[in-house]
Amino acid sequence: MKNKLILFSFSALISTLFVSCGGNNSGAPKFPPTQVTAYTVGLEKASYYTTYPATVTALNQVEIRPEVSGYLTNIYFKDGQHISKGMKLYAIEEQQYKGAYDVAKANLEKAQQDYDTYKELAKHDAIAKQVLDHALADLNAAKSNLNAIGTNLQNSVIYAPFDGTIGISQVKLGSAIVAGQTLMNTISSDNPMAVDFAVDEKLISRFTDLLHRKDTRGDSTFTLILPDQSIYPYPGHIILLDRAVDPQTGTITARLEFPNPKGLLKPGLTCKVRVLNNNTSKSIIIPYKAVTVEMGEYFVFIINKDNKVLQQRIEIGRTINNDMVIVKSGLKPGEEIVTEGVQKLRNGSPVVPASFGESGNDKK
Repeated sequence: MKNKLILFSFSALISTLFVSCGGNNSGAPKFPPTQVTAYTVGLEKASYYTTYPATVTALNQVEIRPEVSGYLTNIYFKDGQHISKGMKLYAIEEQQYKGAYDVAKANLEKAQQDYDTYKELAKHDAIAKQVLDHALADLNAAKSNLNAIGTNLQNSVIYAPFDGTIGISQVKLGSAIVAGQTLMNTISSDNPMAVDFAVDEKLISRFTDLLHRKDTRGDSTFTLILPDQSIYPYPGHIILLDRAVDPQTGTITARLEFPNPKGLLKPGLTCKVRVLNNNTSKSIIIPYKAVTVEMGEYFVFIINKDNKVLQQRIEIGRTINNDMVIVKSGLKPGEEIVTEGVQKLRNGSPVVPASFGESGNDKK
């Protein structure tokens, strides 16, 4: 039974070939044309993104260290709170410094009275000049002492230097505070935020142009990809290039500024910067699915006027939006290439284009 089935299949194949060849044995068998989707090559502006690893940083950040010593007596904020410029943050023995100030002020008033009395007496030669000189020295010392204690009183309360977010307090109520040494907290500005990334030194000219352009503010030239791969909803703009190139890496740091009204951007956050490359010159851009790869070289199938395909080697450039690619050489505007059905083709295959595309838009 198996041998009969094989014989039947072979006979059927011979019959099919005989019919397809017009009932004679001359010439090669003719296969039906392959139905394909075609694309008309055109020139387009090459708009694509270049992505860079980046880090979020505060535009302004300061460590809070005390200018007076003593015990911490008050904390006026909650950890992680948004604070406003001039808001009270810490108090270090404020009442004790206030008491010392009151004593120094009273001493100044007494020294002033003594000096005024001696000065009046000196006008009538009622006292020795030396007594008046001593009174003047005591008055100047009292003024200096009051100024110094007044400065300490002022510094016994620490105020926010700018609007921002304060971190977790490094000291607790009752902690011993040492002037100039104890790190109490850190404040960072939080809106807007900066984003830093490294740019190859070959691109300094381009980023310098972007820096001096006014039309990048608020457009989509600079966007962020957050760690969860979502797109940050607010575009940014470039505000500076660092003063020097890093000789070890051949890169220079570029800084962007982004609005941060919802507090999504935090100092130290790692993200990605997308820089839009919107070239004014036009390039040949085709669907990447039209490209085949053989032995490390790239090819497309061009449809000629006889509806047959010719395999053409091309040189490709950057991929755009993951589905389009720039063609540097090998194609000309107006040529038609196969985008779907390429896996069924070989050089010289007849085709029937099912639909055509031009510059990325299908024509049915």
